Amino acid sequence: MHVDGAVSSWMRKHPRVVDAAVASAVFAYNLPVQGAYVPEGLPPGTGVLISLGLCAPHVARRDFPLASFGGILLACLVQLALGIGFLPADVMLYCALYTVAARHERRTSVAAAGLVTLCALLAATRWAAEPFLTIGDLLTALVLVVSVWMWGSMIGIRRAYVAGLRERAVQLERERDNQARIAAAAERARIAREIHDVVSHSLSTVVVLAKGASANVHHDPDRAEHAIRNVEGTGRRALSEMRRMLDVLRDDEPGSHSPRPGVAQLEQLITDTRRAGLPVEFTVHGTPRALPDSADLAVYRIVQEALTNTRKHAGPNVTRIEVVLSYREQDVRIRVADDGRGPTTGEEHASESGHGLVGMRERVVSYGGVLHTGRRTGGGFETVATLPVGRTP
Repeated sequence: MHVDGAVSSWMRKHPRVVDAAVASAVFAYNLPVQGAYVPEGLPPGTGVLISLGLCAPHVARRDFPLASFGGILLACLVQLALGIGFLPADVMLYCALYTVAARHERRTSVAAAGLVTLCALLAATRWAAEPFLTIGDLLTALVLVVSVWMWGSMIGIRRAYVAGLRERAVQLERERDNQARIAAAAERARIAREIHDVVSHSLSTVVVLAKGASANVHHDPDRAEHAIRNVEGTGRRALSEMRRMLDVLRDDEPGSHSPRPGVAQLEQLITDTRRAGLPVEFTVHGTPRALPDSADLAVYRIVQEALTNTRKHAGPNVTRIEVVLSYREQDVRIRVADDGRGPTTGEEHASESGHGLVGMRERVVSYGGVLHTGRRTGGGFETVATLPVGRTP
């Protein structure tokens, strides 16, 4: 089987060499016998030239099907005109008809089949043993031509179908890539809005602090102190205003008006996931500490998206889902792993092309972290994200 496959592969890569080999083999087979069919009185070598005319155009059949067919048909007509009998090389006319039927539209191939039929009828009439052509001769010529034409037409239809499937596959792959880019861009925009919320809070606080302190620190220290003490309230009001402006962008996002989630809401997320039927175990390693607002939000979103992917792709046979949150000296590590083997329908687990993982990767990279996703050695899928949050105070 391996040798057959290698030969087939080589033939597909060198089609013109194969055509040249076929033409050479037919010519070589025809050469010893062609002299017996050449009438007396014709110049020497006429049979060889006719045989060459029947075989040589076959080499160009893939690049120029109609020209190859026309050359072989012309050689057949010259053969009939000179009274040369049927030669083994005449089979090349049927090969040429097959090529035209496989590579050209129906109207062109039908016309070619008609010409071959006419040529076959003329040959049968000239070489028939009886004075008149028998019905059997007519049927034989017609069946042979129709069979070759139908074979070529079916091969042409099959090639067109396969080409259409390949084109559709390329189009679907292009659309998938476009959708992935759109999803990544949408996720970047959403992350940017969330980061903007967090940064606006810090900047608002700093602006109020700087403005109040710088205006009163020399001539009215008490008032400056009062301004500093009111930084928190002023910052909250500024943040509230910013969120109200961004609500216009978030109207189509579920839960856009709810408080920003974070590590504190992970327990509720795990509880909701368990209620949905997934066997989730939540573990915290290290000493919990307050995280920057953006990191706090990122941890929640990563766990949320990983659990969503597990719900969609792990399949009904998942028995254990681990969510591990590890506080380390310089970073925080989130690991979500399951033992599912995927849906029974054969759908793949979450892959790198999935929109959920695209968004998750964009979130982690935007924070300067590292994301690893992939199948586990013992079965299942694993998502590991590491976010730098600085040294433990």
